[in-house]
Amino acid sequence: MRQPGTIIIRKWAAAMIALAFASGAGAVENLEKENLKFGFIKLTDMAPLAVAYEKGFFEDEGLYVQIEAQANWKVLLDRVISGELDGAHMLAGQPLGATIGFGTKADVITAFSMDLNGNAITVSNAVWNQMKPHVPMQDGKPMHPIKADALKPVIDKYKAEGKPFNMGMVFPVSTHNYELRYWLAAGGIKPGYYAPPQENSGQINADALLSVTPPPQMPATMEAGTISGYCVGEPWNQQAVFKGIGIPVVTDYEIWKNNPEKVFGVSKAWADKNPNTHIAVVKALIRAAMWLDEDNNKNRKEAVEMLSQTQYVGADFDVIANSMTGTFEYEKGDKRPLPDFNVFFRNHATYPYYSDAIWYLTQMRRWGQINEYKPDDWFMEIAKKVYRPDIYKAAAKELIAEGKATASDFPADSETGIKPPQADFIDGIVYEGGKPNEYLTKFAIGLKGKQKVVGGQIVD
Repeated sequence: MRQPGTIIIRKWAAAMIALAFASGAGAVENLEKENLKFGFIKLTDMAPLAVAYEKGFFEDEGLYVQIEAQANWKVLLDRVISGELDGAHMLAGQPLGATIGFGTKADVITAFSMDLNGNAITVSNAVWNQMKPHVPMQDGKPMHPIKADALKPVIDKYKAEGKPFNMGMVFPVSTHNYELRYWLAAGGIKPGYYAPPQENSGQINADALLSVTPPPQMPATMEAGTISGYCVGEPWNQQAVFKGIGIPVVTDYEIWKNNPEKVFGVSKAWADKNPNTHIAVVKALIRAAMWLDEDNNKNRKEAVEMLSQTQYVGADFDVIANSMTGTFEYEKGDKRPLPDFNVFFRNHATYPYYSDAIWYLTQMRRWGQINEYKPDDWFMEIAKKVYRPDIYKAAAKELIAEGKATASDFPADSETGIKPPQADFIDGIVYEGGKPNEYLTKFAIGLKGKQKVVGGQIVD
């Protein structure tokens, strides 16, 4: 295995790449920048970056890449904006949040969605023992999906005793924050509101207090009693099972089937300056995603071996394999098939759909991160500014021309970027990307219409 951070240049490799350029085979021509540094957080869904590096897909495009783990999501975003990183594995909400100015204001775009699903919500053993009497059982085992209805009596008890119920998520604009809030609210639990720029804790009128914890620190933070549960990506839910300190109660596949999770993000300035390089990067990442899902996930064991290395995720092979190889362990010994827990290419997972961007924007509006009414066309305008299927399509067409993919691997040329109405949510509410404001009216908990948060209260 290669060591990320080391740029491998050998005479024979350089000669082969020169030959590829001369023959027009494979690599994108006229690269503006060949030496690149990409960032990631230690999660299994960074896999396309690791695979593109380890399998030589970046080198096939004439790119020499360093891959570097980052301390947290804020540091990662700041370094992409400053130009210290050329691009990074990002939370799907990060380019959107930056573009609309929630937190850091900057123009960040994505032309590649890194995966579908991959997260779960875990609670401590003590909380699980209190939830369990409220969970439907079958043959002595909990019936899944477990709804937050089973957690509500526990939180009500905490409130009656004057104790806060604290939960962790990884970043204010993370999928994890929105999935955790969605699940809680579907069970009648208020996860709290934001009121920027004055109040950005997201804990206004909250039954459950959500706060930021870096992913690798989640299990230890819960074990210490600072939080009673969390929403995070793998392997940090399976790690709780492995260590015997907590129980994953629901996966995001069960909250929203085939939800988009991470993206590959770059600054707009970088993309404008390096259009050919950007296409080359997306080509390599598409090939990595295809390899990860190839032939019914036949390569996943090799991928787990890669990810278990310290320079990537660095968790035990068995912990990572629990979810990456098509199963998920809820309690020790209760391992169930979940073949789509991690999807990297199937179901057009890599395509940057506008409707995915709009869903994130609806959740920002729902919880007050967008604290003013916005018309439907505003949501689409932001989606088109941030999500760039034009760049993705250019990369896909080159792969097809090179015989490395077929047209059937990708959405049709007529793709609008808006998926058909989606009903696979834990509460059964249907999402239609073209009607964001109508969608928001369907929720009992959350801002809608002209509502906003002022002085800690929702006003119309």
